[in-house]
Amino acid sequence: MAHPTQLGFQDAASPIMEELLHFHDHALMAVLLISMLVLYIISVLMTTKLSSTNTIDAQEIEMVWTIMPAIILIVIALPSLRILYLMDEISNPDITIKTIGHQWYWSYEYSDFTNLSFDSYMIPTKDLEPGHFRLLEVDNRMITSIGTAARILITAEDVLHSWAVPALGVKSDAIPGRLNQTSFLIPHPGIYYGQCSEICGANHSFMPIVVEALPVPDFLNWIDSAQDA
Repeated sequence: MAHPTQLGFQDAASPIMEELLHFHDHALMAVLLISMLVLYIISVLMTTKLSSTNTIDAQEIEMVWTIMPAIILIVIALPSLRILYLMDEISNPDITIKTIGHQWYWSYEYSDFTNLSFDSYMIPTKDLEPGHFRLLEVDNRMITSIGTAARILITAEDVLHSWAVPALGVKSDAIPGRLNQTSFLIPHPGIYYGQCSEICGANHSFMPIVVEALPVPDFLNWIDSAQDA
């Protein structure tokens, strides 16, 4: 959960988000080194008297400033492509959940179970209980189990939405008439908050997402109680 004055990302709650954090630090170091080099060159040019102003041929330096950027781009691109592949690779999911965006709430359908679907509305401020987060808490959370590869099918019924949970490294557009998919695996119990990341209308900021990860026995108990309800 993000907090005031936070400068970095939320703590990773899935392997994909851990990879994204590592790549962020990796790319940031490359940017830092480039910035330091450029700053050093600028300071040298401003403080050093030029000894030669008649150089018209410098093949060596031209080769250096052509090859070095190419190497830097390769160093950044290779891990980026690897993470893109991991984010798009969905094989043998343990559970499939369909998410449908509406104006302005989410619906969830558990495709692996019969008679298990519900709507998820934001809880109004006046109805919040102690410990709940304003504009982020919902009446029905999306429940999943820890250590389970979950596939999320995402679509919309009316306008464009976007299903995003930062701590899980998940963000996928919900488009009417189109079915997108993403996946995550949560290794430990917790509650993870997100919001619609698309400007979908007047109540865009009132479409929170809450994912709760439970141990497998508790998840199965929740399945039984939800189907009986």
